[in-house]
Amino acid sequence: MHALVLAGGEGSRMAADGVAAPKALVELGGRPQLVRLLETCLELGSPTATCLIRDDVPAGAPGAEPWAHLPAERVRVLRCHTLSSLHTLVEGLARLPAGPVFCTMVDTVMPRTEWRRAYDAMERALASGADAALLTTPFIDDEKPLYVRVDPAGRVREVGPAPMEPLAVTGGVYAFGPRARSAAAAALLAGHARMRALLEILTHDQVVVAVETAKVIDLDRRRDLLAADAWLAAVDPRPYALNRTLS
Repeated sequence: MHALVLAGGEGSRMAADGVAAPKALVELGGRPQLVRLLETCLELGSPTATCLIRDDVPAGAPGAEPWAHLPAERVRVLRCHTLSSLHTLVEGLARLPAGPVFCTMVDTVMPRTEWRRAYDAMERALASGADAALLTTPFIDDEKPLYVRVDPAGRVREVGPAPMEPLAVTGGVYAFGPRARSAAAAALLAGHARMRALLEILTHDQVVVAVETAKVIDLDRRRDLLAADAWLAAVDPRPYALNRTLS
């Protein structure tokens, strides 16, 4: 699965909390979040990792960006100025080769073990005929969570703003097969603007499989940044090994 990281948002809530760095470049364990995600995608085995980052995010001179050490033949960081999360997704998908896509929002935080488990499970789901896969979690710490109803077979049957039993919410990580990629572009043309709208469409019209993880931290506020930094320091302290496996 080619990897796509969506970092087109403004990060206004974190800025309002006094965090000076843009959300994509806030540091966890001394490493910018965007760099951590790109490195993670390469370690997971994605042949390429592409990020769409907002065009007004300062990241240094060309060749001196925080991600400059990553292999240029596998990593692309592209500038965008999109109107919404769905606009960013569709623009990103258009930049990728055909085939399955592993996609994450830039503010999603998990330990390495859970990234591996999610990636492998989503890859298996698409290979088994699912059109899309969606990370879910019972851990709810979000101002506007998107709730999910999953049937006993693991298929997502409903998404929406109201709680559903058993309680679970989306976790900001997705896998899209060819039909789901086409549905994203069609949803945008139909006037939708948010990822939530796309997930509702996919759940209604296509086969979406849930992949559950115990906990995801979504970086929206300063307190999320502090909690994520402490969590990763406790459960995932190993530095990334940028060796021949990434080149």
